[in-house]
Amino acid sequence: MSGSRRPPSDPGQRSRGSGRSKPTAPATADRARALALTPVSRETLERLDRFVALLLTWQQITNLVAPSTVLHLWTRHIADSLQLLELVPGAQIWVDLGTGGGFPGLAVACALAQKPGAHVHLIESNNKKAAFLREAQRLAAAPTTVHATRIEEFVTSFEGRADVVTARAVAPLKSLLDQCFPLLGKSGAVGLFPKGRHAELELREARESAAMQGWTMAATLVPSRIEPAGHIVVIRDVERRNIRP
Repeated sequence: MSGSRRPPSDPGQRSRGSGRSKPTAPATADRARALALTPVSRETLERLDRFVALLLTWQQITNLVAPSTVLHLWTRHIADSLQLLELVPGAQIWVDLGTGGGFPGLAVACALAQKPGAHVHLIESNNKKAAFLREAQRLAAAPTTVHATRIEEFVTSFEGRADVVTARAVAPLKSLLDQCFPLLGKSGAVGLFPKGRHAELELREARESAAMQGWTMAATLVPSRIEPAGHIVVIRDVERRNIRP
């Protein structure tokens, strides 16, 4: 037999009696708080529950989220991701760069699953995380495509349409925008980038870098409803201007 360990694909395999693991009191309270902050339909909640159950199973072997955030997974990750939907209510096609354990892209896809034409592209270069995303996609019946490739490779090769481009905890905003400006400019997509307490500084540095490269953009900071010190950087109207020598 192979020495490698693969987590069970069915969350029900984790508990023999009821077929489901019993959540701890802190986890139950966190789930309730997250749902109060970002209410979802019963169908979406079922998808999210399957996604979270699988994530907790894989987390035992593969580090999908920071261990310190597991007890608050619903607020720190699920609700933090779902709040993005309020900023672009009509968006259908999302591109999530560096999806990691599924945030925000897979959580958003669970919420959009009943919306005709909705689709989320998940870009993740780590093969183990990409394998997890494919399994979570299947269990949650989420409308996604997993691209196991690097961000820069996806951006240069992607020929489809995008309404929203997002990334969470991937890189400083300056570096992130340097990579995805071509995608934002080509498709006219809105960029949504959750950031922490240094969001204003990151945005200032990103503006300076963009100007040097000839990119123009409209950028705003929206306070996070989940993280008290956090903001969501919203990027719109990205264009490339001609730079005279």
